[in-house]
Amino acid sequence: MAEAALDAVRRALQEFPAAARDLNVPRVVPYLDEPPSPLCFYRDWVCPNRPCIIRNALQHWPALQKWSPSYLRATVGSTEVSVAVTPDGYADAVRGDRFVMPAERRLPISRVLDVLEGRAQHPGVLYVQKQCSNLPTELPQLLSDIESHVPWASESLGKMPDAVNFWLGDAAAVTSYLYTPATYQLTEEGTFRVVDEEAMEKVPWTPLDPLAPDLTQYPSYSQARALHCTVRAGEMLYLPALWFHHVQQSHGCIAVNFWYDMEYDLKYSYFQLMDTLTRATGLD
Repeated sequence: MAEAALDAVRRALQEFPAAARDLNVPRVVPYLDEPPSPLCFYRDWVCPNRPCIIRNALQHWPALQKWSPSYLRATVGSTEVSVAVTPDGYADAVRGDRFVMPAERRLPISRVLDVLEGRAQHPGVLYVQKQCSNLPTELPQLLSDIESHVPWASESLGKMPDAVNFWLGDAAAVTSYLYTPATYQLTEEGTFRVVDEEAMEKVPWTPLDPLAPDLTQYPSYSQARALHCTVRAGEMLYLPALWFHHVQQSHGCIAVNFWYDMEYDLKYSYFQLMDTLTRATGLD
């Protein structure tokens, strides 16, 4: 009886992804030709937890016309920022049985631009990719070129963003998709070595590479269906809470990220329940 009940739970969990996808996940990421009203944004996108790309939402930003390598050199060229340095472009990623964080260096923006444009050399791949509101804290000179938040999103969500981030990288830098934490250490010789952080707690992270998934080790990933989209200059991507994502740049580019922390509401409770049941039944 107990085994039959457990098998029923497993079948329900195995069938759930397809049912949820058919009911709620679009086949492509939709485009909006203009910013939605706060009510429409909440009703059509936040509430159902669906992504979208918004066009014509940033046309009034001076940054769209001003942010070029020459402008950044003239405005913040000597300003030092925290830069992630990795041997392969993957910052905060799983390597073997380790969750490896990048080495970090304080470098002037002009130096980062020189490396990205091939004018100078630096060991590894450079990526300005902090998540801790580095735009106002490290590059306040650029704040007048953008809005401090997304007004219709802030009104819809009932709060201001928890962080505003400045990202700068090129095609070599990738945002990757309970491991012992470790950190890349960049030696004086320009080589990398992994240093374990024994005092830190284990980090839950997605260990597979979505570009080349190991379906032998992670057979359930065969049920996943990726949505691919391209965000071009002047466009805005709304990425809902609890969506896994993998980001690549096709060339050198700059992005501004407004991070609104998720509400730990009923959706989060359901997510935690599904995660717990999946692990308990051996389907993870």
